[in-house]
Amino acid sequence: MYAAMFLLYVVVEIAALIWVGGTIGVLWTACLFLGGSLVGLMLMRSQWRRVIQGLRAAAGGKGSPGAAVADGALVAVGSALMVVPGLVTSLLGLLLLIPPTRWLLRPVVVLVAGKRAAVVAAGAEAFARAPRRGSGEVIEGEVVHDVFDGEVVDPQPRTPTRDPRLLP
Repeated sequence: MYAAMFLLYVVVEIAALIWVGGTIGVLWTACLFLGGSLVGLMLMRSQWRRVIQGLRAAAGGKGSPGAAVADGALVAVGSALMVVPGLVTSLLGLLLLIPPTRWLLRPVVVLVAGKRAAVVAAGAEAFARAPRRGSGEVIEGEVVHDVFDGEVVDPQPRTPTRDPRLLP
């Protein structure tokens, strides 16, 4: 699946590069790459500052924690897309780095994260209620393994003893 996604990414980026290069020319396409990278770097810097300020405000009770975390996630994805080479990924990264787009996508991120958190919490609750395996026996001594014809042989087998802390 990852190979297919990578192949799709390569095909889309090459197709976009050929289309843009044929439409505006090779020199302008190179300028578009450089300009987009510079704008992206400036946006990443300023938006990470805003994310940190939002997280600090949320920690101080002056802002919404959900909005601060959602903005952080969107800026992180946008920054990652800016680092990945290509016109399409840079455009998507720029879109995620500008605040108006994040304002539009923030409710979607909060909804998806809330559903995912509910699934994780349900799994954690089921894990906490699951019976534990093991007899509670503690075998004192040191572990020494010798391998003989593919079998693990303990040279001095020990008898199990009960840990007094585990007795009823």
